[in-house]
Amino acid sequence: MEKNFKVNNFDLIRILAAIQVLVLHSIYHLNITDSAWFAPWSFFPGVPIFYALSGYLISASYERSTSLKQYFRNRALRIFPGLWACLLLTVLVTSLLGFNYINKSAPIWLISQMFGFIYTPYFLADFGFGSYNGSLWTISVELQFYMMLPLVYLLMGKRKQSNNILLLVFLLFLAFTLATKLWLPGMATDHETKFEKLLRYSFLPHFYLFLAGVIMQRFQFYKSEWIHGKGLYWIIGYIAVQSFVATSDIPALSVFSLLLLTVCAISLAYTGDGLAHKVLKGNDISYGVYIYHGLILSLLVYLKYMQSPVYLGVVLVGALVLGYLSWIFVEKPFMLKKKQTIHQQTQSDPMVATIADVKISAGN
Repeated sequence: MEKNFKVNNFDLIRILAAIQVLVLHSIYHLNITDSAWFAPWSFFPGVPIFYALSGYLISASYERSTSLKQYFRNRALRIFPGLWACLLLTVLVTSLLGFNYINKSAPIWLISQMFGFIYTPYFLADFGFGSYNGSLWTISVELQFYMMLPLVYLLMGKRKQSNNILLLVFLLFLAFTLATKLWLPGMATDHETKFEKLLRYSFLPHFYLFLAGVIMQRFQFYKSEWIHGKGLYWIIGYIAVQSFVATSDIPALSVFSLLLLTVCAISLAYTGDGLAHKVLKGNDISYGVYIYHGLILSLLVYLKYMQSPVYLGVVLVGALVLGYLSWIFVEKPFMLKKKQTIHQQTQSDPMVATIADVKISAGN
């Protein structure tokens, strides 16, 4: 059977990854103590999956772009409209709760958020759990990935050994991440220093996952007999490895288990062809679910609706509804504009058509 790059389950994997993050954040911030059932979910962290899939899909998007302008325009259309709608709703909700935006810092904050420089201003410090939307910080990391990718390709050039250069860059960032695990053990813990927090908010310790996705795309892993249709086997192997890593006191092992998880994600994307379309009917709601669940959580914490699994259900249903509305009324219309631009370019240049015909699902 011919293996098709376009036929995949990325939309489904990403919505599951978004729900994993939602559940984890809800249990933590809503102080839900009866959460033993969450243990299986904790094995599959959603954010690293997002990073790796971004590398896989965005590198393919970059390769079929006709110019840097088109590449960055497509990235902007994918990220910013949904983010701006979420910010607008945030301002509306917090204003109704009595938070005052009539101050010198508000315009600077709002402009910064619109361009992905995410932080919580002093006038929203009392909203939620100290962060007005704890899920948005990864957007700034993703935007850094988008900026770095053309530089990586520039370094690779058109040499025959370009993939070897890519592997070298990957190994350098892998080594950097391993070094942070050894020398900065407080990162992402309750003992995190300001330097460690700033470093975590940068692309540096996460870029190896993005590059792992790029490598899998460049080497066409989806065609491999070891990958295509073998998702269940990879999951079983990953669970066995992660079970050992979870009980180990060697932090660096988690880095390698996440690399194994990225292989699982790619394999699952090409296992059960067409499953994502059957389930989601082409509705890519993962981005909306991810960015809106943080706002709902902050609202519940502010209103002191906590310590009950019922409120986790409120977050889940609310995020799914808002994610769907975001996709239908905000994201999808702008995605159609992106496709119209590509179509116009293919009409004016027949050479471009051969590239544009390679369409990737999941809106990338």
